[in-house]
Amino acid sequence: MRQVSPQLLKEWLEAGKDLLLIDVRETGERDTFNIGGIHIPMGELVSSISKISKDKETVLYCEKGIRSVIAIQRLESMGFSNLINLSGGMKAWKEVL
Repeated sequence: MRQVSPQLLKEWLEAGKDLLLIDVRETGERDTFNIGGIHIPMGELVSSISKISKDKETVLYCEKGIRSVIAIQRLESMGFSNLINLSGGMKAWKEVL
């Protein structure tokens, strides 16, 4: 599974890299703090699969990087190969940046 550090993701975003961000946290967590992208809570992942491109690099994130790993594993079992996990999630993002 591919991983990206908060620092590198920030560089990608600042450079305008063409990628999709997906926040898999619950609504309350997202409302508190997020870095953008689309919101697809874990429980809605399968029913929202049409929102996820198989062609564009896609970074999934959650609070600590655990749920996003699970989400990526589920999506990879459905044929996705373009997924990247934000290492450490929002916790690492806030601590480092």
